[in-house]
Amino acid sequence: MSVDRTAGAPSRVHPVDEVLSPARLATYGLQHVLAFYAGAVLVPILVANALDLSTEQLVHLINADLFTCGIASIIQSVGFWKVGVRLPLLQGVTFTAVSPMIAIGLAASGGTQGLLAIYGSVIVAGIFTFLAAPFFAKLLRFFPPVVTGSVILIIGIALLPVAANDIVDGRSTLALQDPVSLRNIGYAMGTLLLIVAVQRIFRGFLGTVAVLVGLVVGTLVAWILGDATFSGVGGAGWVGYTAPFYFGVPSFSATAILSMVVVMLITAVETTGDVHATGEIVAKRIRPSDIAAALRADGLATTIGGILNSFPYTCFAENVGLVRLTQVKSRWVVASAGVIMIVLGSIPKAAAVVAGIPHPVLGGAALAMFAAVAVVGIQTLAKVDFDDHRNVIIVGTSVGLAMLVTAQPFIANAFPSWAQILFGSGITLGAIAAILLNAVFHHLGSVPSVAGRPGAGLVTLDQVNAMDPVEFDVRFGPLVGDTPWIARRARERRPFADTLALRSALHDALLSGSDAEEDELLGSFADLGTEPDEGSAYLRDHDEAGLAGIDAELRADLHELAVAYRARFGFPLIVSARDAEARYERVLETGWGRMANSPGVERTSALLEIAKIANHRFDELVADANPIASARMPRFEQAGG
Repeated sequence: MSVDRTAGAPSRVHPVDEVLSPARLATYGLQHVLAFYAGAVLVPILVANALDLSTEQLVHLINADLFTCGIASIIQSVGFWKVGVRLPLLQGVTFTAVSPMIAIGLAASGGTQGLLAIYGSVIVAGIFTFLAAPFFAKLLRFFPPVVTGSVILIIGIALLPVAANDIVDGRSTLALQDPVSLRNIGYAMGTLLLIVAVQRIFRGFLGTVAVLVGLVVGTLVAWILGDATFSGVGGAGWVGYTAPFYFGVPSFSATAILSMVVVMLITAVETTGDVHATGEIVAKRIRPSDIAAALRADGLATTIGGILNSFPYTCFAENVGLVRLTQVKSRWVVASAGVIMIVLGSIPKAAAVVAGIPHPVLGGAALAMFAAVAVVGIQTLAKVDFDDHRNVIIVGTSVGLAMLVTAQPFIANAFPSWAQILFGSGITLGAIAAILLNAVFHHLGSVPSVAGRPGAGLVTLDQVNAMDPVEFDVRFGPLVGDTPWIARRARERRPFADTLALRSALHDALLSGSDAEEDELLGSFADLGTEPDEGSAYLRDHDEAGLAGIDAELRADLHELAVAYRARFGFPLIVSARDAEARYERVLETGWGRMANSPGVERTSALLEIAKIANHRFDELVADANPIASARMPRFEQAGG
């Protein structure tokens, strides 16, 4: 069926909001559950063993955890009001809380009394997180790519030992008297190779369920060879019920509550990293309001967890890796996974089937997923200016500290119990180190100028006024497509009294060109939907804003629009990437609608878009680029804007 493009193309749904068929939702959702299951049940097992709980109590903890994980994942992915970031983020119990919870439980004499002390602190910490979310989100200026990229990279690398531990079936030594089974390694490597092969060979649906295929086939092979058992299925019940306050009324201790609040603050940093990682994967720009919504969901889920006999919740990095690996971006897939977990938490027999997946098989799949998280961190760090040595120090030190604790976790035992919250997790230590180092190097005291570095950094107004024509053109030409007449005319208005005068000079020059000069300027931009090359800063801007993350179909639609637009008006479709906010579906809709405009109107629109692009680049080049906004910003933040 043909579409009347000039009448306006129908709005496309962003892949995040796409509702897939029920069969695909169920299949993709099950893949998320299987990838997540081992991590989900590990925390209840560790806590139950430390507090000396009975097998029956452990079973109830596991079912309660799964049930609440499902609720938490639906809250985060579907969302309501200002709760939930509405991204494909699956929720699980945070490992950061394990050591503090065990300490709280043992201080309360262990057993059921220990659980009640834990639940009291969890409920209060969840409420605190919910209320503190918007205030934490205002601190996002302390989370530039050098911080978020470091945290995401650390999360991915620090989780790899978890996968390795599964592969060796929990063994901590490779001593000859206790050798690791070569068969276990075979299961893990076989699962990993099968996942890679499926992704390489197949396209479409089968390629996106590679992890699920690996888990199912790996488990079947292990079962045939006698290394997987489902004996627990027969003894499990058909129906289970997660009753609120099953173990009794929670108790509240100031010390326990303070410890859990610290845990939730650390978890907020991890959640921020996971949200940014997912935003990178699905090409959604993350704002403070998104972080606040994600943290409110964490807080609400944690409070519900304390009521339903579970623990603190956060975004699960394992499943961020799965989204990156499969490129299935729909948040409704995670919502369907939440429904499956609620069912598993209500049907112990079904949960027992999933529990039969051998650890080495899970470990092989986890290797691929955790490494994919690390790759997202590397992609984020690619935006960092490493010519600035401060950023090298921030990344190197934070990653180094994280790996120190990850490789030698017993280092935490050298510190007092209150400090083990920090030194007991490589993710926690590395994240806090990245945040603090960024604050020290980029925010505290007198920030050293980097204007002298060739080809990078800020230039001051004094330096601009002293520039010769060649240097001025080198610095300011890229702001406006490297068309020499704009920079030349702007420089003629020296000396500039302030940065506003400099910006105005560039704007006036941009809008003062002859028809031939405007043609040269418009022609310096490339068509959307094509691959960027080294000479196309415009397309690189769009790739960084999310064009690189869209699917091939949407990229082809953009290119079709760009070709039609050029044929109609004689110059490319120009859109400021940062103002478009990577909403390329909206670009398609408005672009086709604009095809009915006159060439004169579109020529003016294109020049205004170029001015917007130049504005953003100007802000990144000139020190104190907007002194009025800079002076008003502290007052704006104090007013809660």
